[in-house]
Amino acid sequence: METKEDSCDTDSTVRTNRGKRKNEETDEAAKQGKRKKQKKCGKQLRPGERYVPPPQKRNPGVSFSQEHFAETYYFESGLRKVYPYYFDFTTYCKGRWIGKTLLEVFKSEFRAESLDYYNKAVKEGRIKLNESPVDDLNIILKNNDFMRNTVHRHEPPVSGRPLEVLVDDGEVVVVDKPASLPVHPCGRYRHNTVIFILGKEKGLSGLHTVHRLDRLTSGVLLFARTLEVSKKLDAMVRERQLEKEYVCRVEGEFPEGEVVCEEPILVVSFRVGLCRVDTKGKESRTVFQRLCYNGRSSVVRCLPLTGRTHQIRVHLQFLGFPILNDPIYGSSAWGPNRAKGGLVGMSDEELLEALIKEHCSKENLHLLDLPDEEVLGKQGPKTECSDGVQEHNDQITAPASSGVVCDDGLRKLTEEELKAEGSQELHKSTSAAETADKMNGAHKEKDSVSDEASRTAKSNAFVRDNLCGECKIVRPDPTEKDLIMYLHALRYKGPDFEYTTKMPDWAKEDWLQD
Repeated sequence: METKEDSCDTDSTVRTNRGKRKNEETDEAAKQGKRKKQKKCGKQLRPGERYVPPPQKRNPGVSFSQEHFAETYYFESGLRKVYPYYFDFTTYCKGRWIGKTLLEVFKSEFRAESLDYYNKAVKEGRIKLNESPVDDLNIILKNNDFMRNTVHRHEPPVSGRPLEVLVDDGEVVVVDKPASLPVHPCGRYRHNTVIFILGKEKGLSGLHTVHRLDRLTSGVLLFARTLEVSKKLDAMVRERQLEKEYVCRVEGEFPEGEVVCEEPILVVSFRVGLCRVDTKGKESRTVFQRLCYNGRSSVVRCLPLTGRTHQIRVHLQFLGFPILNDPIYGSSAWGPNRAKGGLVGMSDEELLEALIKEHCSKENLHLLDLPDEEVLGKQGPKTECSDGVQEHNDQITAPASSGVVCDDGLRKLTEEELKAEGSQELHKSTSAAETADKMNGAHKEKDSVSDEASRTAKSNAFVRDNLCGECKIVRPDPTEKDLIMYLHALRYKGPDFEYTTKMPDWAKEDWLQD
């Protein structure tokens, strides 16, 4: 017969055995975790050696969330402007960077800011390696290193004209894109893009691009709602079942009748997106037909039968009739004949340098959509002036009482002006998310097309960053004429659909240039 004491002893033994097994299981799990970590590392780290985690799968697509939409734009003087915001540039270590220090990489490839700026950014925790703040720019980069650089972004203004949705039938979304608005985030543009505006204003997301338009080109732009529709339209593009029709206004009297240009087009710079006619280029074909001539310029109908970058613009330049206000292919940087007949008279490097130089003289317009480092690679890095204002080496300094005036018409804020706005200055950014929260709380007001209301909202929303050189610059607003190129996508036609827009004012027969 089992006694009470025997029962207690048995229960105690069972509990003890269970505890032992639990401890053994925990120890075994810990050992397995340690083995997995060692396996993950690949090898035992030597003293002082830095562990680099394996690369993670990254989503190459572009998407915005409600948090992004809170970093919003406002309207002022007919322009759509963006409140300055914090943005993370992220990248894995490139092969050519392996073995170099962060300092060397910033100095050679990221010259948008001075080395003094990057040293200050390190102190404020804005530069991270594998999600850990960097405390020394002399750290040597290794394969699979993941870098994050938090910056204060200022986007250039674009036209304030509304983005009109022409069709939304569940399969496609068709919009009439205003000039000056990029389709996707690129260069300095992120919020002032068609993708962002459709998401914020229309609630349209997950769209698939069927074709694209240059930033300065206006007109019909088509998106697929689903991947299935996107594949169907892509097949039509490959089989050349889609017909695109453009109108443009060119310099001089364009010949009557049909004009066909079949000159091959070569990309001079993928980074800048610059092209020219060259025998080594890709097969290209465009059909032109003059619609009218007003004594100074001609309106021309354009049918691109291939889809090369800047095809219409390059072919018109070759024919000697560049688009009337084309800032690139109508530029004098191409030489006295502006590449008519394919005669450039300089190397690609010299051409690119001439165009960048012209771009820098009109920097407020961002004509080439150049990354900052591309421009500053030609100008030299920024330097720190005695008054704390950053300027390029070749800029002109005016008396302190009037700010610093540059040769591109920009004005630097004086020390007094900066102090006057000091109450809005953000002295330290600990993270992009925390700073975004501060900014979002400051501009919860709805957007308004009223200039007065917009200026009020702007003053409440603007947060000045103590490291940002752009915060110390007053840039003149571009005029509407600066933001428009006389090239318009008029019609997009397929086997069983056709989408069209109205003819722009500048394409009317009685239009006269100001």
